[in-house]
Amino acid sequence: MPASPCPLVIRYGRLGDTVLLQPLLHKLQQRYGQPCDLLAIGAWPTGLYADQPEVADVFALRAPRRPLLVSREHWRAIGWLHERRNAPVYICEPQPRALLRIRRALGLAGVPAAHRAWLLDTPLREREHWVDHLLRFGDCTPPAFRGRCDALAVDPGAAPQLQVDVVARAECARWLQARGLHDRPLVLLQPANKRTLRWNGVRAIADDDKAWPLQHWAALAWTILETLPSARVLLCGSPREADYLEGIRAIAASESVVSVADDLPLGRLKALLACAHSMVSVDTGPAHLAAAMGCPLVVMFGAASPAHWAPRAAPGGWVTVLGGPPHAARVDELGVEQVADAWRGLPSLRHAHRQAEVA
Repeated sequence: MPASPCPLVIRYGRLGDTVLLQPLLHKLQQRYGQPCDLLAIGAWPTGLYADQPEVADVFALRAPRRPLLVSREHWRAIGWLHERRNAPVYICEPQPRALLRIRRALGLAGVPAAHRAWLLDTPLREREHWVDHLLRFGDCTPPAFRGRCDALAVDPGAAPQLQVDVVARAECARWLQARGLHDRPLVLLQPANKRTLRWNGVRAIADDDKAWPLQHWAALAWTILETLPSARVLLCGSPREADYLEGIRAIAASESVVSVADDLPLGRLKALLACAHSMVSVDTGPAHLAAAMGCPLVVMFGAASPAHWAPRAAPGGWVTVLGGPPHAARVDELGVEQVADAWRGLPSLRHAHRQAEVA
């Protein structure tokens, strides 16, 4: 029987959504015996999966909402899909508008309907985690490929696992050296999420269930430095969030609290998470990336359900979830000491405390 083409996975999601695809990509690689191709959106998918054995090629749309008739990028994507029209296609997109664009692109690319499997045909179960939902979907087979690939008796892993190559690690090490951070425990804070900033400034905290007051972040940084005096607290985010993070740094008023938002591309962030002591984050994409890199993590939830969306720790990592229904509906319902206690309870700190007691 001839080998199947590389399976093709489509997901128009944000950073966290794209991280959560990894177990499905790995499963499909094992089922079909070929790494996957990935059609996604944004600046992150290519860097995210550059070092992953389960991914062969990535096409990432930078302007997915532009009208098809005026978007050269969309026509290049359609040509890319046309070259893969004989592949099994797994459409993991839940959003109706994105699905309309995907259906149109698949039709123009000549991808047969019998080659397509749709996540919408595998409904999400009550309290089912999104990764488990995707892995169930990975058991489906487009009609044209039934009998041409094997089902797996055991899922190959239900937590995203990402890698960093030696070049990225070395570049990050040089960056840490240049900033005087190379010999310090690094505790990362991720205060912002995709809704934090609007076109006209910072969204009011009352309108953002994931927002935690700047004073709370500064107080948490003080507590971290009291507990781990040799540490450096790094405020992480995108360049657009630099001014927001500067507000936290100014309140903290400590040379040990450093904003790196203007100097943290995705490849460096991955390498940094791979060597960091720990991270505290709101529910957002970098939290999922931290968990996938094995970085010990405390993550604060607002209205979203952790049952569906909590980051999952890669082997050797640890994730502590605070808030979220039914315990809380807003991140600002969590107190500084509650978050600090969760951070102190991370395995790396528990181990350090045990060693101190023995000494």
